[in-house]
Amino acid sequence: MSETFDKLTEGPRLADFLPDVSHGFTAYAGAPLDKNATQSDERSVIDALQTVKDPEIPVNIYDLGLIYDIIRHPTGDVDITMSLTAPGCPVAGELPGQVAEAVAAVESVGKVAVSLVWDPPWTTERMSEDARLALDF
Repeated sequence: MSETFDKLTEGPRLADFLPDVSHGFTAYAGAPLDKNATQSDERSVIDALQTVKDPEIPVNIYDLGLIYDIIRHPTGDVDITMSLTAPGCPVAGELPGQVAEAVAAVESVGKVAVSLVWDPPWTTERMSEDARLALDF
């Protein structure tokens, strides 16, 4: 029995096919805007972020406090720094790309770079009041 189990567990595992996000990760989306394009407003970017939900928690990533920084450049490009609730989060390789795509879809947004970081670590203290109410905190 043990020999059969060993043969079944040999070979690549799911983690072997996912990006290594243990030291961070950056996802990109969008394209440069024309030279004379106007810059998007911060509220539009935040609205886009609020459409992305953590698949394990029924609250959007912005209200969960997963977004650490939003930098809007005069060119229309947007840099976002975010974290996840835990380094072992199963969507670590996917969620930054979803965030980049959501923000890149906003009018007057050019290239979007979403950097996943682990420092400082996320805590429940970063959640908005709406998230706290939704999750009974």
